[in-house]
Amino acid sequence: MGRGMTILVVSRDEELRKDMVSWFEGGGGHVVLTEGGRPALSLVERGNVDLVVWDGRDVGELEAICREAKRHYPKGMVVSISDGDVPSWVQVDGVLERPIVKEDLERFLEHVRERERFLSENGLIGRSEAMQEVFETALEVAHTDVQVLLTGENGTGKDMLAKAIHNHSPRREGPFIPINCGAIPESLIESELFGYERGAFTGATGRRIGVFEAAHGGTIFLDEIGEMPLSAQVKLLRVLDERKIMRIGGREQISVDVRVIAATNRDLRQEVLEGNFRRDLYYRLKVVEIRIPPLRSHPEDIPLLVQAFVQEYIEEHDMPFGGISEDAMEVLMRYPWPGNVRELKNVVERMIVLSKGKRITASDVPQYLDERFEPSRNLPVATGKTPDQAERELIYRVLLEVRQELSEIKDLLLRRPEPLPYLPKEVEVIEEHVEEPEEIKTMEEMEKEMIQRALRHTGGNRRKAAKLLGIGERTLYRKLHKYGLS
Repeated sequence: MGRGMTILVVSRDEELRKDMVSWFEGGGGHVVLTEGGRPALSLVERGNVDLVVWDGRDVGELEAICREAKRHYPKGMVVSISDGDVPSWVQVDGVLERPIVKEDLERFLEHVRERERFLSENGLIGRSEAMQEVFETALEVAHTDVQVLLTGENGTGKDMLAKAIHNHSPRREGPFIPINCGAIPESLIESELFGYERGAFTGATGRRIGVFEAAHGGTIFLDEIGEMPLSAQVKLLRVLDERKIMRIGGREQISVDVRVIAATNRDLRQEVLEGNFRRDLYYRLKVVEIRIPPLRSHPEDIPLLVQAFVQEYIEEHDMPFGGISEDAMEVLMRYPWPGNVRELKNVVERMIVLSKGKRITASDVPQYLDERFEPSRNLPVATGKTPDQAERELIYRVLLEVRQELSEIKDLLLRRPEPLPYLPKEVEVIEEHVEEPEEIKTMEEMEKEMIQRALRHTGGNRRKAAKLLGIGERTLYRKLHKYGLS
């Protein structure tokens, strides 16, 4: 265990320190011991640390260690030894309870290594909290055989995540067959899924097996499942329940062993309410739902994605590229990316091809984007800002825009293009109240107020409040702690 790793142990417990040295150095690792948080923070900032084992009481110091470790070494791990729960706003990789057992620590390290393999082998990129939650859930369901429903906008990478789940599952040696339900005519979708016998219809000159037979022992990825006609939905539900299919024109049932992963960019709950999608099929497919967030909600991942796309393209095509300046990257992070990761990849490839080895600057970026884009008018997210600063600016900007819109609506309602011909006696005349200029609040005050409103609106349910605010649950816990609302 720990072969070749650099481990930083922060603890005053002499027995624990001895155990850690014995366990790690016995496996070829290098162990550094310190008693306090400040020396540990300095070591993290100066040296390459693969694992931090934290045994302290100052949660603030632990949070700082986690933040700096992830900033300097994204693949580094932080495990906390605690007598109780660590607050959700502290982003540790794991928590171990006393007494520390070597086997528990080994299992934790193996899980972290497995997660890294899962990401690297499948090209999954993202260090943001939102994407880490997606990857962690995908890794958990990969070991099972349950149906998975992937939801999210077009271009967010649902197909890539589906393939990753298959590749990491017990079915990895079996076939992975993707099918786009929206690209197949309604008259052909049943024959595509279940196959047909010779003579089943005009033009059926021979037997053909469908994708369910072809995917036996593997995985079918039903992309754009919301486009599937109701007639095919009935038969798909039967197959999922009975694990048997019947070819069109056939008389015998054929057993199939297939896992189904479905994906959609539609709101299937609304489709169910409108009668366009079967409720029973919806719940059958949604044993586990993984919602992939749009790229605009986690812009901190854009530099990593750009770096990966550049490396992939120049290696494949052996093309020169002058790189992307810091101010150009800030522009890319402010762009809303309606086409999500797919659009970002296309833009990066366009930059490489058309720049002809020239370095990309901020003024160059708009010409490579598909839509008219003015960098100064977009959301204020920049590489030099922390996620908290970026979130505060985003919330503040949205509040200002909402306030402006409400003011314009109010003006429109109060404006009378011509005098009323009469006032009925039943109507009470109310003089217009002229409001005093509203006090300008700081971004932190507005953010705190917005969080309080969200909590009131959700009856104190923090998960729902985080969803309402458009931030991760861990982020909400950090802010609750910061503002003394926890």
